[in-house]
Amino acid sequence: MELITVNKEKRKVFLEFYKKQYLNNDLKRDTLSGMLKNILYGSSKLCSSVDTEPVMVVDNNEIIIISVLAYAHRMPEYLQICFFESEKFNMDAFNLILNRAKDMAKEKNASWITGSLNIHVNYGLGFLSSGFDKKQTFGAPYNPEFYNDYFEKSGFETIHMVSYKKDMSNSPELINNDVREKLKELYTVRKTDFRNFKKEIEIYTQINNEAFNEHLFYYTRKTEEDYELFKELKYLMNEENLIFVEKHGVPVGFLLWYPDFNEIINKNETVGIKTVLKNKLFPHRIKTFKIVEIGVIPEERNKGAILALFDYCYKCINGRYDTMESSWILSDNLKSKSFGIKWADKESKHYKAYVKEII
Repeated sequence: MELITVNKEKRKVFLEFYKKQYLNNDLKRDTLSGMLKNILYGSSKLCSSVDTEPVMVVDNNEIIIISVLAYAHRMPEYLQICFFESEKFNMDAFNLILNRAKDMAKEKNASWITGSLNIHVNYGLGFLSSGFDKKQTFGAPYNPEFYNDYFEKSGFETIHMVSYKKDMSNSPELINNDVREKLKELYTVRKTDFRNFKKEIEIYTQINNEAFNEHLFYYTRKTEEDYELFKELKYLMNEENLIFVEKHGVPVGFLLWYPDFNEIINKNETVGIKTVLKNKLFPHRIKTFKIVEIGVIPEERNKGAILALFDYCYKCINGRYDTMESSWILSDNLKSKSFGIKWADKESKHYKAYVKEII
């Protein structure tokens, strides 16, 4: 058994193994292999600010585990074990990955190693830790339960996250007309203008950087990075999927939501032009929508901006979907959790992220 650093000749093999873990599986769909390919081939905007080392463990010409070890220049305290995939549990193979991560962390003067973070929280955080018999929603992680065993048996600290679910078929409005009228005196909510999409993403990035600058694992984003993320997603989105709340004409928050596109992606497909066409032709087949991200600048929190965003979102989705599912929320984020508890019916799935200090 040996650890191999993936060179140009091995990139295709690495990517094929990654895709193999997602294709022909009833419960999960491949949504990140396009991004992974851009990182492997050096074409992503991230490549200029992230040092990456793709590695795989091979035993008798059989790949056991793959991962990209990543060091983001804007998050210098962490070395990441990301895009982690394993076909079967093999602790000896994982130790080869972990030992190389420790060495690389020391080379970069990083103090911590992370597990499940994919370079930035905007691309994914967390291994699934419950509901292994439930289908993955678009953008949500799905993995075998033993992925968690690798990190927990290796002494990583666990960070818990939770998502929420709501039955929308008989859902009352979140706020009444009196509250709505009061909110209108303070805030205006609008959808994204696709004609000025890059400018809109610049606003999104600016709010993100203000809203999440103290969020675990978040580091400052650049507009070109978020634009790269959204330019492909734009073909699936409508203008109403990214909405902004403004105060006196100044954007102070946003809410990103979209249909669960996984409901129209077959198990042998990756996200692509076929997904776009299905979404245009058969949008009624999607019965779930996801609230993916909400960001409000600090000085406008607890003043109604989030309520205004939710109220506008509710009007967009009312009568179109049976179920809402949220993205993950950190379990110690009590404000976001309390809002999820208040508006949602129940917890949906649990996730775990991992950190380990280098000693």
